[in-house]
Amino acid sequence: VFNQGLKSYRDLPLRLAEFGSCHRFEPSGSMHGLMRVRSFTQDDAHIFCAEDEIQSEVASFMQLLFGVYRDFGFDEIILRLSTRPEKRVGSDEIWDRSEAALRQALDNSGLAWELLPGEGAFYGPKIEFSLKDCMGRVLQCGTIQVDFSMPDRLG
Repeated sequence: VFNQGLKSYRDLPLRLAEFGSCHRFEPSGSMHGLMRVRSFTQDDAHIFCAEDEIQSEVASFMQLLFGVYRDFGFDEIILRLSTRPEKRVGSDEIWDRSEAALRQALDNSGLAWELLPGEGAFYGPKIEFSLKDCMGRVLQCGTIQVDFSMPDRLG
């Protein structure tokens, strides 16, 4: 990520994104329509920001994401906050701060959201954006994840 030279706190927020090709060897019979395929293009983005910039970065991302989903006809968007799992990295203090940052961003949005205790990634909590398709199925799509433990892990 940082092979393009040294970065400073003055460069924050630093926003990086890519569209990458992913290929999986899926077992026979496990592929299903567009939900489980052998090859797909995945969008991936990372925002490196100061802790006091989390609220505005999450708000900007949510505005972008909701616009894209609505452009494709998805009006029912379900927001969920997934919190610390049993097996995780980082201290409880770091988890408290990262969960509070996402909880505050959701509260600031004025939108309804659900809590999913224990469903976060091992490195941090996340906001999950799920869509309801024309058949009434709920499909998890985008996520926003906060990783406060990365700086300690990378030195």
